[in-house]
Amino acid sequence: MTRIYLAGPMSGLPEFNYPAFNEAAAQLRARGFVVENPAENQQPPCGSWEGYMRLSLTQMLACDCVVLLPGYRASKGASVENLVASYLKIPRYSIEDALQFDYKLRDRCAKQAEVTK
Repeated sequence: MTRIYLAGPMSGLPEFNYPAFNEAAAQLRARGFVVENPAENQQPPCGSWEGYMRLSLTQMLACDCVVLLPGYRASKGASVENLVASYLKIPRYSIEDALQFDYKLRDRCAKQAEVTK
């Protein structure tokens, strides 16, 4: 099964943008993907941004690809996730592309996962 990590803006947004994360996760799961959704994470013991990022990066590194939500470029955390994914050659896709071309996403992520694992 293809495992997807969701990345996008949270800090400073109403409800931490959880509705957008949860909607994207539901749509991808309905297409048969396993989704790591940071909006579903428990608060880290320290409660800090850094603590959340440590949890998120650990999740992301176990995934086959990253799906980016609108506004990710303006987010410090999503920018870090995007940069790490780029350096580690983890494929990255917009949510729009992931939903429109889910069959291609599944194949590309699976092939890349075989190469990098």
